[in-house]
Amino acid sequence: MSTREKPQHWYIKAICLTFTISFFLASFAACAYLGIWNRLLSGWLEILINPSPLVTDYYQLGNLASAFFNAGMCGLAWTLLMIILKADCDVNTFAGFMLVVAHCFYGLNFLNMWPPVLGILVFCRFYKINFRDNLGMAMFSTAFGPFISELLFRYHVDNVFMIYTLHVDILDLVYVVGFSLFLGFAIPAMLPGALRLHKGYNLYNGGLAFGLLGLFLYAFMYKTLGIDTPGPIKNINPIYEAHGRSYTGFIVVFFLILFTIFLVWGWYENGKTFQGYGIILLSDGHNADFYDQFGMPRTLINIGVYGYMMLAYFVLVITLTDGAGFTGATTGVILASLTFSMKGQHPKNVWPILLGFVALSAWVHGVCFLAEKAVPWTLSTQGYMNGAAFATGLCPIAGHYGKKYGIISGFICAVICTSTSVMHGGFMLYNGGLSAGITALIIVAFLEYYWKDPDCDCIK
Repeated sequence: MSTREKPQHWYIKAICLTFTISFFLASFAACAYLGIWNRLLSGWLEILINPSPLVTDYYQLGNLASAFFNAGMCGLAWTLLMIILKADCDVNTFAGFMLVVAHCFYGLNFLNMWPPVLGILVFCRFYKINFRDNLGMAMFSTAFGPFISELLFRYHVDNVFMIYTLHVDILDLVYVVGFSLFLGFAIPAMLPGALRLHKGYNLYNGGLAFGLLGLFLYAFMYKTLGIDTPGPIKNINPIYEAHGRSYTGFIVVFFLILFTIFLVWGWYENGKTFQGYGIILLSDGHNADFYDQFGMPRTLINIGVYGYMMLAYFVLVITLTDGAGFTGATTGVILASLTFSMKGQHPKNVWPILLGFVALSAWVHGVCFLAEKAVPWTLSTQGYMNGAAFATGLCPIAGHYGKKYGIISGFICAVICTSTSVMHGGFMLYNGGLSAGITALIIVAFLEYYWKDPDCDCIK
């Protein structure tokens, strides 16, 4: 570790603050770029007061500027909590922060994220443990934000046909309080159990834990009580431009600038050199902590390089195939794909996972060509872009067992990724992590049974 380095908690807070400032600057730049200054706050209000099941695109529900503003406000709140509480932040804190701001573009907002957090706070008070030491878990709990919005705005047991309403009565608040308290005591118990199931080969551990919990909650709240699952909140047009100016170019430029900032920051902190970054690429990513192992300067470089790779993947699939394009969800999942860039993800162990998605797409195209039928999806279909971003959490499989098993993992996850949201009704945000968790349960069982050298720790 370089003698130039500051304490880890300082870096984490500085990194989170950098993301937060970048969202606010992007929001104001979007207002100027699109000429929508008068719609910034009104768009944000629309985001706050509407239900937000997967995948509610905040670019459509609000607008480009208000979605970035929402991410900025949520990011600012968590950054201030880290600073005010003097939290000893680590790579898990960074992971929680990234998942919060990522989902601020499609399902999480400044209103629906707080009740689950208060549930975690009650849990900490009950067991007399320090809340500031559990900020990461509190941030992970926001995955249930869409459930909160449903309870506030349109979940009523006596309604046969549910209609969106702004009316919030006492019973709605009782639902929210009870739901949040349940989450506060359920989440701390679920996370360690899920880790034991996939043995650390799915970095998005919360996806599997929360997916199973979401399955129970959705079945109980809707199926058991005979309540119809609500449909779309309202008719919104998929418009990704204003005054003739496209969202796509704006978003790509935003990410290029953001990742360059981290690359240059790491280069500077590393003594104005990229020397030593290659050692990160030798890590298998299993139970890794890049800060402890390689120091923060190299970790910052990894955020930049890995970010470039993920952006390149999404730009390529959007350019070469017909699909969703740069929606709010696409912006969010690019951010989400960076969640464990301090704790296992790097270009060398992630590209096989992405290649698995490409392999499935090629196979489907071949089968459809022979059967003379239309291809049902492409790599830029929203569900498959979301799935690819979270499938990167399977990178320890590619790192530990070899590239070909990474490709197989990506292939399996691509098969599963669009079928898991029905388990929780779209009300749990970590659906991609759930898909990756199920994939890990399947493939790790086979690998541990048939693999001849389970102690191998190198990428083959």
